[in-house]
Formats: sequence, structure tokens, C-alpha cells
Amino acid sequence: MRYTREVKTAVLAIVAIVILVFGYSFLKGENLLAENRIFYAEYNDVEGLSPSSDVTINGLKVGQVSKIQFKDNSGTLVVSFTVKNDFKFSKSSTVNIYGGSIIGGKSLAIVPDYDKSVPWAESGDTLKGNKEEGIMELVNDKLTPLQNKLENTIVSADSMLTAITQILDDTTRNNIRGTFKNLDATVASFKVTADELQGIVKGNSQKLDRTFTNLDEMSTNMNKFSDTLSQMNIGKITSDLEKVIADFEGITNKLNSKNGTAGKLINDDAVYNNLDRATKQLEQLLQDIKLNPKRYVHFSVFGKKSGDYDPPKDSLK
Repeated sequence: MRYTREVKTAVLAIVAIVILVFGYSFLKGENLLAENRIFYAEYNDVEGLSPSSDVTINGLKVGQVSKIQFKDNSGTLVVSFTVKNDFKFSKSSTVNIYGGSIIGGKSLAIVPDYDKSVPWAESGDTLKGNKEEGIMELVNDKLTPLQNKLENTIVSADSMLTAITQILDDTTRNNIRGTFKNLDATVASFKVTADELQGIVKGNSQKLDRTFTNLDEMSTNMNKFSDTLSQMNIGKITSDLEKVIADFEGITNKLNSKNGTAGKLINDDAVYNNLDRATKQLEQLLQDIKLNPKRYVHFSVFGKKSGDYDPPKDSLK
């Protein structure tokens, strides 16, 4: 069977129309052959969201935005979007507008809620809509304070330059030139001093070498002394010293108390008085022996009997 040219032309026209309809629907985010669930969300501002934008759940694309239109004269926008995935979420889930950059547009993200006390969302339900700050909003938030600071800095710099221009008159400039000349002279003087110091160092290099050698030997000796100290049993020495202090403290306590001979000798007034009286009596006895030896010693070669004792006039009483 042969088809006439008119039939072929009609068939091609019909196919072209079908392709055009499917293509237009695809660009709008609609798939005429797929059985998708349709949901709605309301916003005061969609911020660049457009039909055919992606709809995601946890980052996975599950549908597209199909239509955006006004709800009523209040300016509220209703976003219609399809979900081809059979993933279940409750009616309390939210739909966030997120993303946005210099190149790309906005997208929708379903934030599922799994509260079992709320019924599952079904095709035709209206979900709560929210907005997240995108890259441009964050950049604007960060750049606005920076812009204000930059403007204030520029104003301050301009004021400072104006003040510097006013200060740097002819007299001030001449003074600055003179200061730099004096600074050059000072630097030249420092150079001469540095050369002299270099000559002194060269002339006394041997002495400096000996000095550093002595310092090195001193450091070595200090290290040896430190090693000797580290080898000593500081703990035992400290313990022995504590014992000596404790013994000395015990002796001091005994001397301060009236117990014992030493304590009584130091603290008892009667003992002191007796010793003082005995000392005086001994001193008197020695003086009497010195002045009157005959009273105590009798010596005779021929056995003569000693006479009666005559107390001397200078005898102690």
C-alpha cells in the first residue's frame, strides 16, 4: 500500500506536534507518561525558583517544579511540584527553597518528617514552605559589614591624607630634610664607631679566645659539680639533718624543763644560789689558806709541837 504525500505530511505533522507537546511538558517539569504525585507549597517570595527546578529529598532528586502561580490577590505564591519517588513522608514535612548562585538557580528540598501520629502526605496535599539562605544572601550578609568598614576606612584615609597635606608645609618639609641629613651624619658616625670596634676586636682576638675558653672550662666544671650534686643522696642528708635538729630540739626542751640536772641547774634558782654560795665559800677558803697557811699545814723537821694557833689580823672573817 502506498501512502500519498498528503498522508505522510499529516503523519509527520502529528508526530512533530506530539514531540513538541512532550518537549514543552518536559521543560515545564511535567512527564505526561509518568504517574507522579503532585504537592503544593506556599511562599511569599520564591527568590528565583522557576519551573523545571529540581526537587530533592536528602540530596536525591525525586521530582521537578511544574508550576508557580499566584494564589490570590494577597501576593502569595503557590508552587506545584511533582514527586515521582514513592518515598513516604508525613504531612508535617516542610519544603525548603535552597541554593542559588551566580550561575545556577534555586531548588526545592523536601525535609521529611516521620511522625507516625501525623498521616502520610498524599498527592494533592499542601506542605509547609520555608526558605534557606543561599550563597548570594550569605555573600551579601558578609559583604555588607565589610563594605561599611571599607567606606569608613576610605573616609579615614582621606581625612588623614588631608591632615598630612596641611601639616607638611614648606617649613615642615625643610625640617624633615634637615632631619634626614642629620640622620645620615649619625649613620656615618655609627659606621666609624663600628670600624673602630672591629679593630678592637681584631686586636684582642687572642684575649677573647682565652676568655671564651675559660668560660667553656667554667661551664664544664659547673656541669661536673652539678653531676656530683645529682649523685649525692640528698634524701639521706636531709633525713640525717632532720634527726639532728630533732635531737637538738629534744635537748633544748629538756634544758627548758626543770627535769634533770641540767634543767634544774638552769631553771632552779635554789641550785643557782647554792652554787653561788659554794663558790664564794671556796673563794674565801682559798684566800684564807693563802693568808694563813699555818692554820692548815703543820711541818716540823725535829718533831716540835706546833704552838697555839694565833688568828692573824688579816684573816678572813
